[in-house]
Amino acid sequence: MPFISLFLVLIVFVLGVWMIIRLIRSTRKSNWIMPTEPFPSNWRRLLVENIAFYNGLNDDEKKLFEGEVQEFIANVKVTGSKIAVDDLDRILVASSAVIPIFAFPDWKYYYLDEVILYPSSFNQKFETKGANNSRNILGMVGSGGYMEGKMILSKLSLHQGFTNPHDGRNTAIHEFIHLIDKNDGTIDGLPAVLLDNIYTLPWLDLIDKKIKHIRKNHSDIRPYGGTNRMEFFAVLGEYFFEKPKELRKNHPKLYDLLADVFNQDLAPNAAKMQRLDIGRNDPCFCGSGKKFKKCCGR
Repeated sequence: MPFISLFLVLIVFVLGVWMIIRLIRSTRKSNWIMPTEPFPSNWRRLLVENIAFYNGLNDDEKKLFEGEVQEFIANVKVTGSKIAVDDLDRILVASSAVIPIFAFPDWKYYYLDEVILYPSSFNQKFETKGANNSRNILGMVGSGGYMEGKMILSKLSLHQGFTNPHDGRNTAIHEFIHLIDKNDGTIDGLPAVLLDNIYTLPWLDLIDKKIKHIRKNHSDIRPYGGTNRMEFFAVLGEYFFEKPKELRKNHPKLYDLLADVFNQDLAPNAAKMQRLDIGRNDPCFCGSGKKFKKCCGR
């Protein structure tokens, strides 16, 4: 009898927590802001100069990307832990959030309240000082308690992820893929919001096979992907969004599955996915036909 009573109390507690989370998410959804102001031209320049993915899009897709970036910034706080946060930081964070779900414009980060930037790496206690070997975390998705609805990113790693857009490493995209994976209640490498049931079994079989290859050093997928299924999915996502042509060549089945999962076929436009420097005498990126210095650069 005591065991049954304890079991019932546990069930009531779990249901209570679930109801509270549902209420919080419902409230956040109803308070979601849809920006009405034009996309700032200085933000557009930051996209052109820093986001290779953006430059690989056509004009209509760029407008959609801008709208989703602006919407994210309007609804999710980007704050610094003892460091300043500027427009470039916000653009990099928002772009990291938008890239994985770009083909799903109705998908929103309703349950994310804040992204906190730390100067560099940190440890499990969120400390940025101490032995270097203990400060090995570059990003973390909050889970439970006061960390629910939060993400922590190393600012240094955030910027490095976009400085070299073709090295297959992007901490922020990695963490947002985890966050998408978490939407069904658990981070397990099976994001219900993206992965249709028809892909689940072949996906699991392929994941387990590729993880074995990684652990035997028989793969070009970076070793951290061999940790478990959830890390494999996030690491592979970095590879997909930064080196799509290489992924298609080296792992065609994985590429095809991820192209279906994210509803994006990136390899054909990979050559256009470059950061661009804008000189004062270059044509303005807004399409006005004027030189940059006489248009958005004034």
